Amino acid sequence: MSEEAVPGREAMEYDVVIIGAGPAGLSAAIRLKQQAQAAGAEITVAVVEKGSEVGAHILSGAVIDPKALDKNAPLETPVTEDRFLALGPQGAINVPMWPMPSFMHNHGCYVASLANICRWLAGEAEALGVEIYPGMAASEVVYDDNGAIKGVVAGVFGVGKDGAHKPDYQPGLELHAKYTLIAEGARGSLAKQLQARFNLTEGREPQKYGLGLKELWQVPEENFHPGLVQHTVGWPLDSKTGGGSFMYHFGDRYVAIGFVVHLNYANPWISPFDEFQRVKHHPSIRQYLKGGRRIAYGARAITEGGFQSVPALTFPGGALIGCSAGFVNLPRIKGSHNAMKTGMLAAEAAFAAIQSGRSADTLAEYQTAYNRSWVRKELYVVRNAKPLWSRLGTWLGSAVIVFDINVTNLFGGLSFFGTLKHGKTDAEATGHAEDFKPIVYPKPDGVLSFDKLSSVFLSATNHEEDQPAHLRLKDPEVPIGVNLPLYGEPARLYCPAGVYEVLYDEAGANPRFQINAQNCVHCKTCDIKDPSQNIVWTTPEGGGGPNYPNM
Repeated sequence: MSEEAVPGREAMEYDVVIIGAGPAGLSAAIRLKQQAQAAGAEITVAVVEKGSEVGAHILSGAVIDPKALDKNAPLETPVTEDRFLALGPQGAINVPMWPMPSFMHNHGCYVASLANICRWLAGEAEALGVEIYPGMAASEVVYDDNGAIKGVVAGVFGVGKDGAHKPDYQPGLELHAKYTLIAEGARGSLAKQLQARFNLTEGREPQKYGLGLKELWQVPEENFHPGLVQHTVGWPLDSKTGGGSFMYHFGDRYVAIGFVVHLNYANPWISPFDEFQRVKHHPSIRQYLKGGRRIAYGARAITEGGFQSVPALTFPGGALIGCSAGFVNLPRIKGSHNAMKTGMLAAEAAFAAIQSGRSADTLAEYQTAYNRSWVRKELYVVRNAKPLWSRLGTWLGSAVIVFDINVTNLFGGLSFFGTLKHGKTDAEATGHAEDFKPIVYPKPDGVLSFDKLSSVFLSATNHEEDQPAHLRLKDPEVPIGVNLPLYGEPARLYCPAGVYEVLYDEAGANPRFQINAQNCVHCKTCDIKDPSQNIVWTTPEGGGGPNYPNM
């Protein structure tokens, strides 16, 4: 955290600085400019994005609820068919949709690329005068003399692995603002620091997460069903491990196929990536991929804690918006509409405060607006879904969840269960290796299933190699000294990009822990799931990481 000036570092002043050009950040920027335009006022807004371009780090299913979007948004494929399947090893049961509450149905929603929607939002924002800086990682928070957030440091380049300044060193810029909105997405590094500094999670349940893995395929015409939305639970996961697959048909014969594993699983031998590769061989899925071509791959953590885990949203000088706070509706598997809405609510609060001459204080109006919004109401109705799934498992849990949501929706938020707690963090949920049987995954066939490295290649991930590792160990002895004997060092399995390895000498002895940071797709799973909480994810140089095309 930046507390003192760095020689050669300049400062730029804005009314509002937004960290992250995702749905929440761009919606906030647009709303600020719209309000200024309507009021005949001026407001300066900057958006900082660590990806090489807007959308480069955006990954989502995605079935989009358009309630927070303008009618001109690029939503080209309406949902035409909604399927929910319970999978066994070879067969499937088609679960009827009629018992589920109306908001769980996807009719009226659209299948789209969230990355491309963000590119469209960026164009709208720039047309209104928003300044967007892609390839600029916000690496530090700047505070004023009163301890309020003053802005961020962005655009530090040219630091070598040894910490020395290279010939192309740039100290970055301090972007100062009256208010700074944090829209980094799930498990953002600055949001994590701010929540700790300002005790924003006090009295809240720990945030829960899932790991979402996704591939984009282009399939033959005969296998393409535009608007088909299919979700599954069950195989290949056991009933104690939450998750399932999704498959969406859209655009030019595109099929978005993906898999989500809830990160509170106990068995440290589970590899979410390999479970994803297995599920594509199920008859209910492979029939659509047959003869197709895989063209993109990526992975990203998803906030799943819901209502109980939403932190306090405001602090002196700024606010958390979108998945930096965690507004995903887990049963709906949707969060972008809530992210956009919270971005707009924060923008409205910030604009009103600036117009009245305020700055660097707490935007209590944003918290109040959230408490009155349909975002909070939506999360409140489904608040027990995650804890019920965790307690009861996939099959009984799913049935009880549908019952609870229907009752809660009918009676204005009242539930037989009250408000259940999550309890453990996902890291604390990890069991000891000796209590579980190691899993032998089938080798990929190169047709439907693939290895991690060829998948990372499709993500177009790239990092400047001569820079400090952005994956940092609090104690370098822990991976081999603690995690390997107790947990089998699960980092080598939960990472979907082959970043972490345990290597041995020729005699099969003397293990050592290796970090291949250049493979990192910025999913943040290691920061979440490491049972010793020894891995800290920080931002690499701006522009590093994946370069997703239309994910």
